[in-house]
Amino acid sequence: MSEYQTLNFADVSVGDSLPEQDIDITSGLVVSGALATRDYEPVHHDKSVAQAAGLPDVFMNILTSQALMTRFATDWSGPEAVVKSLDIKLGAPNVPGMVMKVTGQVTAKDGDSGVIDIAVTGENNIWGMHMAGTVQLALPQGA
Repeated sequence: MSEYQTLNFADVSVGDSLPEQDIDITSGLVVSGALATRDYEPVHHDKSVAQAAGLPDVFMNILTSQALMTRFATDWSGPEAVVKSLDIKLGAPNVPGMVMKVTGQVTAKDGDSGVIDIAVTGENNIWGMHMAGTVQLALPQGA
């Protein structure tokens, strides 16, 4: 599949695994994600404030985690997929210097709506589970 094609609902099966993705957690990613989502809490862009809160560095905000989870699913599915819902639970913080491995698997299909559920997990290499949840996508049903 080229990067511009969208998966067809009929071509996806429950149990299909998405290709793993490693995401380097950098200060730039953390800070730009916070600023792009208008999250001006100092713990996301001021290292000294984050350290005063007990963390070694600035940490990723939830909206950036949501975006990375959604992008992981839509990069796999293609540009015509429609995000129907996102359910996310956060665990350990992501701080600069970590690598988050994102994995996913198709867990459900609804033939009436063309919607699939994808269970997604992101684990960092130091503290473990950063995010876990489900992305629901509507895929094209035609040929």
